Amino acid sequence: MSDDPYNEKEPVPEEGTRLGRLHCLTIIGQIEGHMELGGHTKTTKYEHVLPLLTSIEEDPETDGLLILLNTVGGDVEAGLAIAELISGMSKPTVSLVLGGGHSIGVPLAVSAKRSFIAPTASMTLHPVRLSGTVMAIPQTMEYFRRTEERVIGFICSQSRIKPEKLRELMRNTDQLLGDAGTVLYGSEAVELGLCDSVGGLKEALGCLRQMIQEGRNGKAF
Repeated sequence: MSDDPYNEKEPVPEEGTRLGRLHCLTIIGQIEGHMELGGHTKTTKYEHVLPLLTSIEEDPETDGLLILLNTVGGDVEAGLAIAELISGMSKPTVSLVLGGGHSIGVPLAVSAKRSFIAPTASMTLHPVRLSGTVMAIPQTMEYFRRTEERVIGFICSQSRIKPEKLRELMRNTDQLLGDAGTVLYGSEAVELGLCDSVGGLKEALGCLRQMIQEGRNGKAF
């Protein structure tokens, strides 16, 4: 061993003990749908994310996926498309909500196999909204209802929250000024079953590494 500690080489891991290669996916700003948003708006474009997720799933060198979320929400169908693809991946996936995971960001947060939320991060649950011209006819209300049930069904299938509790939070009129919905922070989201744990990057990475190792040992994650 050298007398100079700065010249020591790090030990080389034994064969088969590598930690695993991770891919970090950031979902930020607004989830862009079929309509392109303005140039001054930070967006996540689903046409970029969908093929990227497919490549990650097919890449033998990638062992796990870390999803970092800080989004105000956006297009419902684009958000659900990304969330469905993440939930259908065979590789270990962990999400971490930083800042905010609002609106359609909620399905994206719960789509991973394990979900974390930072102590100061928030999540907003509210009824489905539609921008632009809307016809005030019964068919429109039925479309809203069915779209909302798609979102509720996905969230509940991927988390521990009950549908009736989720609907109650979405229709709450006591928190948001002139609007319906509920804002949840860190531990509240965990207590209600939306996220699995409160934590930061260290905890999310540690969980992902553990899932990779358990997969190598033949355990289900």
